[in-house]
Amino acid sequence: MMSDQQIIELCSRHDRKAQQVLYDKYSRLLLGVCLRYATDKAEAEDILQDSFLKIFFSIKDFKGSGSFIGWIRKVAVNTAITHYHKNLKYRYHVEIEEYESIETGVTSFEEDFYTSDELYKVLNELPTGYRMIFNLYAVEGYKHKEIAEMMGIDINTSKSQYSRAKAVIRDKLEKLGKLKSSYSDLI
Repeated sequence: MMSDQQIIELCSRHDRKAQQVLYDKYSRLLLGVCLRYATDKAEAEDILQDSFLKIFFSIKDFKGSGSFIGWIRKVAVNTAITHYHKNLKYRYHVEIEEYESIETGVTSFEEDFYTSDELYKVLNELPTGYRMIFNLYAVEGYKHKEIAEMMGIDINTSKSQYSRAKAVIRDKLEKLGKLKSSYSDLI
């Protein structure tokens, strides 16, 4: 088994076998990243392929100062953002002012009450802009200033979209919880 350093060295020389090893080793991880930003699996796979092309062509620029996994994740996230901007005009777009959500006041949910599939479904039901901001802030750990720069939006827009995304998630999870509890009452 090749180490990451060996893979990086060989890939920087465009070695096809090393590129295949890199793809086999990290494609599932990066597909998970891409799925958080895509509207469906096909779109996520497109983003994944674009990400690997960028990784293969720019791997020689990886300096080794941070983790390699962190670097390839960042490439995938940036590719997803680029993909989002390129395809924005083709998507149904919900303006933030047009989307209403009700703060439920519920501050937390029982851990393990929702399955990962249920949580994934709730996140994918968010309007695209909300989902992008939520993922960048809550999942990837970017600051609102960084998100604003990457997305080409105002920092306050990032903050308000994140806040509204949380409210929508909270509302959807509360409704899902009521459905689940009423279903379990029937059993």
